[in-house]
Amino acid sequence: VGVKESHQTTIFRIIAAILHLGNLEIQGERDGDACSVSSDDEHLNSFCSLLGVEHNQMQHWLCHRK
Repeated sequence: VGVKESHQTTIFRIIAAILHLGNLEIQGERDGDACSVSSDDEHLNSFCSLLGVEHNQMQHWLCHRK
């Protein structure tokens, strides 16, 4: 297709991270006003590992708007 192998690897990592994010289980709390993500969720761990982001920060910002 004409895409360098190094770019392909990066693209695959991003796509894999997005797919893991789609499988993340978010639990609703307080009648739907709040939510939480389990720190043991394997998909969150994979997502953070693939993109190199901090687990605690991602867990927090997935459930809080700003």
